[in-house]
Amino acid sequence: MGDGRLPAQPGVEIVLEPPVADPNASAEDRAAAAQLLAKGLLRGVNFRTEDCDATFERIRAAGGEVLQEPMDQFYGVRDCAFRDPSGNMLRFAQPRSR
Repeated sequence: MGDGRLPAQPGVEIVLEPPVADPNASAEDRAAAAQLLAKGLLRGVNFRTEDCDATFERIRAAGGEVLQEPMDQFYGVRDCAFRDPSGNMLRFAQPRSR
């Protein structure tokens, strides 16, 4: 929007950069980042969904790398997780009914 506010409508594009996107990063830094990524220690992106199980099945059927099948969390959501082709963790959470 240009004024610092986030758009309130769908269709917003998100760019996920690799952990070491700087072309000047050393080979050692790239290797260290790859190890952290493989261990799942780098943070990911969280999305809200109205149906966690349906979202899970759709992404798994499309070949998504499953990190966590849908499960109820104690903090009030049902969520699942995948790794995208760049190694980023993507979580999909559905608020549970109270």
